[in-house]
Amino acid sequence: MTQAQTILVTGGASGIGFAIVEAILAEGWRVIVSDFDEKNLERSRDALKGFGDRARFEQLNVADEAAVVACIARCNTEFGPLTGVVNSAGIGRDLPAFETTTDIFRRFLEVNLIGTFVVAREAAKAMAANGGGSIVNISSVSGVRGNGGRAAYGASKGGVILLTKVLAVEWAPEGIRVNGIAPGPIETPLVRDMHTQAAREEWTRTVPQKRYGTPDEIAGTAVFLLDSKKSSFVTGQTIAVDGGFTIAGMIPAGDRA
Repeated sequence: MTQAQTILVTGGASGIGFAIVEAILAEGWRVIVSDFDEKNLERSRDALKGFGDRARFEQLNVADEAAVVACIARCNTEFGPLTGVVNSAGIGRDLPAFETTTDIFRRFLEVNLIGTFVVAREAAKAMAANGGGSIVNISSVSGVRGNGGRAAYGASKGGVILLTKVLAVEWAPEGIRVNGIAPGPIETPLVRDMHTQAAREEWTRTVPQKRYGTPDEIAGTAVFLLDSKKSSFVTGQTIAVDGGFTIAGMIPAGDRA
């Protein structure tokens, strides 16, 4: 077991975020579960009650800068010292570009990109004072490739990938590593809402492994990137956990689902 850590996970009460929370606790670390949805927070509190004081719960809107500043300062003082952050909070929607209003576009940027930045910035201030740490930003394969219906979502997630690189360069002298994960299609409540049956068939056809991934498969990569022993010389990278989607070219007809 690696040394104890205290990790904040935004969007940590459901889907990928909750799987990461469970994986963090399995390492023997402590975790701050933050989420915008109070009902999800209550469900996660019930599910994790066996971990006692190793889990703390915070209702948080990452698009509210003042709330983020206050939450991270409070958690670092009362529950920390903070050694890691996973930016998993995000929103998603399939919408053609012609139907994407500027208000919708701004909302995606506020939550997915600016929210990630503000949480990372405030966490990095605390971690710099604590001797360093690790930040993991959850992006998407839609931030790497031009998937239809993802003008706003893809732009926000592509921004997360470049933001990850810039912060990694700036904060390396502080002992802070910044990396990202770009999930492919993962079986989560958000994906179930976004993907029609036709979309699921298309994803399955174009993913070389011919399936959707699971939140646990993202969680394993997140724990690796948070671990200061296993990934100490890894920074500025975004790892695609996508069954081969981002590297696939033409798939031979006999291999199609």
